[in-house]
Amino acid sequence: MIPVRNTDAPLPKGVADFLPEKAAKIGYIQEKILRVFELWGFRRIITPLLEFQDVMALALGDNLRERMFRFDDRQTGKLLVIPPDITPQVARIVATRMREYPLPHRLYYSGRVLRHAEIQSGRSRETFQAGVELIGLVSPEADAEMAAMAVEVLKGLGFDGFRIAVGQVEFFRGIMDSAGFSPSSRELLREAISKKDSSALREILEQEPVSDRAKEEMAMLPRLFGGREVLAEAERVVGNERSKRALENISQVLDILDIYGVGDYLTIDLGEIRGLDYYTGVTLEGFVAGLGEPVCSGGRYDNLTTCYGFPSPATGFAFNIMALLNAAERRPDVEASKTGDFLIFNGKEDRREALELAKRLRRKGFTTARDIIRRGFAESLEYARKMNILYMIVIGAEECADDEVYVVRVADGKGVVLGTGDLSRKDFPERFGPLQGD
Repeated sequence: MIPVRNTDAPLPKGVADFLPEKAAKIGYIQEKILRVFELWGFRRIITPLLEFQDVMALALGDNLRERMFRFDDRQTGKLLVIPPDITPQVARIVATRMREYPLPHRLYYSGRVLRHAEIQSGRSRETFQAGVELIGLVSPEADAEMAAMAVEVLKGLGFDGFRIAVGQVEFFRGIMDSAGFSPSSRELLREAISKKDSSALREILEQEPVSDRAKEEMAMLPRLFGGREVLAEAERVVGNERSKRALENISQVLDILDIYGVGDYLTIDLGEIRGLDYYTGVTLEGFVAGLGEPVCSGGRYDNLTTCYGFPSPATGFAFNIMALLNAAERRPDVEASKTGDFLIFNGKEDRREALELAKRLRRKGFTTARDIIRRGFAESLEYARKMNILYMIVIGAEECADDEVYVVRVADGKGVVLGTGDLSRKDFPERFGPLQGD
């Protein structure tokens, strides 16, 4: 006999096991997202778990490059990495494997990525992503499509009061480059603006030998947050052509989003400069009430496929599925996603009837499990309760004819005799009446 040892079997910091209840919720959210992507005409792509470091590094900024998990490949002697983001992988595939495909590419993906995180931060090193890439279009309509899809997904998941923050990184670049700020102050300015720290921003600007107009343009960035009036305020103050073109571009995107009828979910944030080294135009971030981190983010990135020798405009965004789960898992529809339909309790010696009934129910789309372990009725009912199964079907009950079964509602133990044909009808729960206490 193999000895049984008690062990904690710890996991590395920053990763987690997901037991069936939570895994079902993750699957529910993921399926909702991917269905919207498919309805918008996007096709699935599956990227590899491993990449060569030198290949992946071509399309990664310094921040993500430093957070890759690296190890030696025994076969080639080269360094391998687990990708910290899926978008660069899609860019590589499009540039090297899909050159002969007609444009645009409408691709979606779902998967996990790994990123080094400071242990003391408590942040997960695993990220569940589900996103889209629209490659080959420079039109404002492509950017609008990303925001409209994000709204559709969040509405489909039942969120109320969420916001999609729309920015334009070229607006900031225009101000920065036209003013001639010193190299030493540029990073300080970016940090203050990203934190919307107006007092720190003023202190930096006071030390800069630039025009008063340049200082005014830079100082207003943290305040350029709100509705369409933000564009008018920015137009009044800004003087350089690059920033003006950015305002025109974001205005065109918003006009298209008005046609989609999603304007009430949008916020303009011209002080959002996240991913400045990566994005080239319109950006978006999605926020839901009660959660301090974005549930989705993305934007235009016209230079990424160029890293692999295939210049093409592109835009895209991705959902952070775990962030969505944290915001949604206590809602009734998400809770219901982890329930099963039937557990079959066989009171007869012959198992044929139970197996045939299970097969028929599965064909009708009901989840159906057999309680193969021989145990009493009460023990099986308790098992069904712990497994979040809605109904238990008893075969061979005394009160049933040959073509009947006894069906017990697990939540309150109430039972009814039904013909086996009635189980295939989606309205059969109505035979039970309300739950106890309803």
